Amino acid sequence: MSIGRTILLKMADSPFLNRQASQRAFVKRATRRFMPGEAPEDALRAAQLLKAEGRGTIFTKLGENIEVPADADAVRDHYLWFFDQLATSGLDGHVSVKPTQLGLDLSYDRCLEHLLVLATRSEAIGKIFWIDMEGFVYVDRTLALYRALKERHPRVGLAMQAYLYRTQADIEALMDLNPIIRLVKGAYNEPSSVAYPVKADTNRNYFDLSDRMLQAAAAGRCTPVFGTHDIPLLDRLVARAKAHGAPDKGYEVHMLYGIRDADQRRLRSEGRTVKTLISYGSAWYKWYMRRLAERPANVGFVVRSMLG
Repeated sequence: MSIGRTILLKMADSPFLNRQASQRAFVKRATRRFMPGEAPEDALRAAQLLKAEGRGTIFTKLGENIEVPADADAVRDHYLWFFDQLATSGLDGHVSVKPTQLGLDLSYDRCLEHLLVLATRSEAIGKIFWIDMEGFVYVDRTLALYRALKERHPRVGLAMQAYLYRTQADIEALMDLNPIIRLVKGAYNEPSSVAYPVKADTNRNYFDLSDRMLQAAAAGRCTPVFGTHDIPLLDRLVARAKAHGAPDKGYEVHMLYGIRDADQRRLRSEGRTVKTLISYGSAWYKWYMRRLAERPANVGFVVRSMLG
């Protein structure tokens, strides 16, 4: 892991820096590269513009590690309200949630209840309901939540992280569910005992896992989603999809709002299904620092934004 990435991930976990950044207008201004605004209405407006280009959207309200049950209830109710907005908007929009945002730290059973309510509502309006993967300590519980949801609601997807050694076995174990899997590289500060410390090894594992999922997609056993901004890697995977006979609509590409926008448009024009992940909410600090850690060169952009 690079020194810059390590430092940024450690900064992400600092409550002091979180408080300081959240109070600084110039830092908020820099976040606009990755999010259109803190309000859900900002996210919905941005999605309408993307719709005109033929891009779908994945929405997520930022926040994690809820410590009070009533706060988890409020998150559930917010997303129920948000589904109402999607139902009337005409958007190809879907929702992605973190289990700890719905109280996983407090109660597995209560978190599952919240997720089932949201998955039911998502299914009723014809959407895919996404479960984010968080740090390594949550993997087993998140997999259990996904299996419980997927057995009742077919249109539920799960994010998986390519930098974890265990992910290959975890994906294979899910194949009996005909899973919908968004593969990302991973954005948490994990030890080398559980995750590849070298970027090249993560990239190699990402390709191997994706290739396996594309083979399964060609057989109708998996819907792979490639959540990466690594364009050479994506181009290789598109070629592999053709080689395996996976249909163009049998897989998707997901990228963050404001990143690789020209490439998102290009991939869409070439017939790929492209969805843009739009985040919103006031709890943006940890998420923002992890985005910077994915590519520390982005820090230069932040500095320019702060000064400008």
